[in-house]
Amino acid sequence: MVAISSNLLYFAFILYLVAILFFGGAIKGKKGMDDQKGLNRWARIAEILTFIGFLSQLGYFITRWIAAGHAPVSNLFEFTTFFGMALVGAFIVINFIYHTPLLGLFTMPVAVLVIAYASMFPREITPLIPALQSDWLKIHVTTAAMGEAILAISFAAGLIYLVKAIDQSKASMRTFWLEVILFGLVMTIGFVAVSSAFAGMGYSEKFNWVDKNNASATVEYTMPALVGPNKYELATAGKFKPLVETPAIVNAKKMNTVIWSFIGGVIIYTLLRLLLRKRIAAALQPFVKNIKLEFVDEISYRSVLIGFPVFTLGAIIFAMIWAQVAWTRFWGWDPKEVWALITWLFYAAFLHLRLSKGWHGEKSAWLAVIGFGIIMFNLIAVNLVIAGLHSYAGS
Repeated sequence: MVAISSNLLYFAFILYLVAILFFGGAIKGKKGMDDQKGLNRWARIAEILTFIGFLSQLGYFITRWIAAGHAPVSNLFEFTTFFGMALVGAFIVINFIYHTPLLGLFTMPVAVLVIAYASMFPREITPLIPALQSDWLKIHVTTAAMGEAILAISFAAGLIYLVKAIDQSKASMRTFWLEVILFGLVMTIGFVAVSSAFAGMGYSEKFNWVDKNNASATVEYTMPALVGPNKYELATAGKFKPLVETPAIVNAKKMNTVIWSFIGGVIIYTLLRLLLRKRIAAALQPFVKNIKLEFVDEISYRSVLIGFPVFTLGAIIFAMIWAQVAWTRFWGWDPKEVWALITWLFYAAFLHLRLSKGWHGEKSAWLAVIGFGIIMFNLIAVNLVIAGLHSYAGS
């Protein structure tokens, strides 16, 4: 059953990649891709491939659930693959309403990167720790992930808006920050590339260290240790000695992974710039030349309208109920709880500014992009670097 599950996920991943090519072909092949009349055969094929891929990934989720005996959202691999599946599902629903291949061209690569990112973490099925042995696991985590996935559609639409609206012929703060956003996506590719490279080399080194409870522990690195754990002692002879020692509150191994991902992202981004001879945003502009800004602005806004209440239920209300059941308190200022609250406050401010202050167009697009950045910080940095009650999610 586990093998079947893995094959279904791999099949879905391949279909998503092929669908991206067809979405791109649909846009390059015909003008006026901003409404249903603009659809052509390429777009139809892309939609079908995406839907079949989603069904395949849904099959992965169900078969892994059967094999594990619990909802497969208990570690970072499982949660992130579910987030990727929810993102594709949200795109299918939104695309059913608007039928725009351009949204697929910008959304599906994000979903593919999310799934590729997940594949770099341990995939073994392990028994649930006592804190996770609750029906609230599937209720809270899946609802929160679906809310974040719907909100991510607003990011894709906002990114389309910015690529279209910002003049790439001259350097400015707007072009700089848009390129920073695209570099963040490239950094995910860097993470996959670096992780795969060191895994292929079979790199491994172990450290003895002291955790935040002053207990001795051992940790294994699969990448050269640029940062080492608290009060470390290198237990593997002849390996790389860390440049910096981190405090016990920081997950040094995962922080080391983030640093290597950044290095890989810089290398890949530099190669892309040399190949394209222009900013990535400028290279994307031919794809968005026929889109109407008001159209993608509406998609972005509608996505937040739908995603915000779903996120509120899953990440705030259901989370507080489960916290009361598991830890006898609704709120404990755990890093994950804090960032869920920050995310909720940000999107509440997004809707307030949109409805009360008239922040439409480019301002709204920037907010959508920043909001997704907060979601990804919660997924990556909080899970990988900051130790807390939710640290099991980074295992």
